[in-house]
Amino acid sequence: MPCSGRPARGCGHCRLPMRALTFSIVSIRRNPPIALGVALGVALVVALVQLAWQHPAQTSTNQRPVRTEYQDFWGSHMLRKFRTALAATMLLGLGLTACSEAPETPATEATQPELSPEIMAMIAQRQELQDPNGPGALAYGSTCVDCHEGQVPKAPHRTMLELMSPEYVLKAMDEGVMQAEASDLSTEQRRAVAEFITVKHLGQYENIPLAMCEGDTAAFDYDATPAFPGWGMTPGNTRMMAGSNINKETLPNLRLKWAFAFPESQRARSQPLAAGGAIYVGSHSGAVYAIDGETGCVRWSYQATAEVRTGVVVAGWEAGNTNAQPNAYFGDLLGHVYAVNAVTGEEVWRDRPNDHPSATITGTPTLFEGKLYVTLSSLEVTPAMYPDYECCTFRGSVVAYEGASGEKLWETFTIEEEPTLTRQNASGTDNFGPSGAPSWNSPAIDAKRRQLYFGTGENYSSPATLTSDAIFAIDVDTGAVNWTFQATPNDAWNQACGMENKDNCPEEDGPDFDFGASVTYATDNDGNDYVLGGQKSGFVHALNPDTGELIWQTQVGRGGIQGGVHFGMATEGNMVLVPISDMPDGRTYPFPDSPGMYALDIKTGEFLWKHPNVDVCEGKLNCAPGVSAAITMVPGLVFAGSMDGHMRVHDSSTGEVVWDYDSNATYASVSGEPANGGS
Repeated sequence: MPCSGRPARGCGHCRLPMRALTFSIVSIRRNPPIALGVALGVALVVALVQLAWQHPAQTSTNQRPVRTEYQDFWGSHMLRKFRTALAATMLLGLGLTACSEAPETPATEATQPELSPEIMAMIAQRQELQDPNGPGALAYGSTCVDCHEGQVPKAPHRTMLELMSPEYVLKAMDEGVMQAEASDLSTEQRRAVAEFITVKHLGQYENIPLAMCEGDTAAFDYDATPAFPGWGMTPGNTRMMAGSNINKETLPNLRLKWAFAFPESQRARSQPLAAGGAIYVGSHSGAVYAIDGETGCVRWSYQATAEVRTGVVVAGWEAGNTNAQPNAYFGDLLGHVYAVNAVTGEEVWRDRPNDHPSATITGTPTLFEGKLYVTLSSLEVTPAMYPDYECCTFRGSVVAYEGASGEKLWETFTIEEEPTLTRQNASGTDNFGPSGAPSWNSPAIDAKRRQLYFGTGENYSSPATLTSDAIFAIDVDTGAVNWTFQATPNDAWNQACGMENKDNCPEEDGPDFDFGASVTYATDNDGNDYVLGGQKSGFVHALNPDTGELIWQTQVGRGGIQGGVHFGMATEGNMVLVPISDMPDGRTYPFPDSPGMYALDIKTGEFLWKHPNVDVCEGKLNCAPGVSAAITMVPGLVFAGSMDGHMRVHDSSTGEVVWDYDSNATYASVSGEPANGGS
């Protein structure tokens, strides 16, 4: 399940007591202005580990049992389990971030790694805050559990609430949408509930003071139009920055310019965009920042409802037009779409296009001819692990808006029929289907055919449909489906399939081979067009954009739940550049792990070169040699951020690594606070 795509499960549930993440800018020496390709942004990889354990919840007679465990969904009986999310990677030209989850392999007493003091502190905190006899669990069980553990269809499940900050949950009870429901709770009980739900202490993350801009640094530069049109650098998501000043000659001159520490954040996975002399980027705390590109000071910040893991897209304007008021667009983890004024940070409009309680937005919205296209995913795959959860009712979709006003123009679902009751599971809970086929990625635009392309993930429940693990071609004007291509049939999976109690696991039971990565629309040197999709199966597929017919497919990686292509490929002329993750996940596969970078011929799918990454982790916890994040290109060079904390730049003609930046360090930020890099 990718994160801008979704190769990993539970990527949103990672917790680590750290002060901040770092967003860094590396610039070419003696060329200070931030412009297209002049800056190498680095969202430093941070490994976030979450313990999962099992113990029975003890309850009083007047409340439902409260779950305080997070069982490992591979189904092991061990007491201690680890969930790891590797959040973010290196960014080229203020480019890209991503999130993926590290292997969830069964632990044994003989193989458990030595735990760091930080992880031990995190474990102790979770045990403290989720004590089944503690004040938070007792108050939650008497007041909240009936709605937030699957009994009320429109109420967000507790697994969604854990993604919020305790301050936000407390505010909802004190003066927001939960005020009436929490009216019988004392102040102390409401505070305890907020900490129990989010597994974080109120005030735990020190509010790092922002270095606010003054004078000229606070001014919007109307001559600096957006560096690229969206997440994919081009409308077709080729991730090629053709106008970059970075090349083989200037590459050795890249140096750290400044570093920005994200307040109240444990991860960074929002792709920045350069426009108006600023860098626009979201954060784990839900704050979206306009950061001055020269100094790293903050021009303005906007607070969304939840984490903003999508990139930010800024509408273009005519250079020099000082009357322009372009919008900046993004989505948050709870499924809201936002438009804010890119000059001032004031909200223009917002909407939640899907009222399903588990709906989320992970793919960066795509802006084309003034219309905003947003893909919808969900986190319903997680509460499905509980046998009393009525699995599953979410359907993926793509929504079109009028960008300026927020008027909803159309919505097309990835599964045409609505879910209906299909069975009762062994625990007597109603199950529904078909469901799932979420879209985790940013749509690609084909202006010639007026089509947009995106990929889908697996079904959550039976029956499996013909549109899961598929690529869609949709009319940009009407939302009509022109064609679909399904790469892996009969793929239905949710987290119950890895649990000891598999009551909600669909009969298909995987293999969970999403198209988490954004689809690419590209043209070769002879003018032939292709639709390219990289899949968690490890396969790359090339399709005819007119018909969706398969031209070729090549297995590049081992594939798997943690394997294959996670977030996005790139193209240059007749080459398709493919990053492979292939993290170990405790399963046995018929093919060897192949983490690294690969190049294919766009016409035939044949290999042009292979460059498996050397494992430099030396047994370190939360370190892997694979490339999970989307890659970015400038002519002749491929920038690939790896899960070992390194940004490697490859010669695109040979695969040779010509530059290597190790981000495993602590950085002094512009606010004066230290912030952490690495993986």
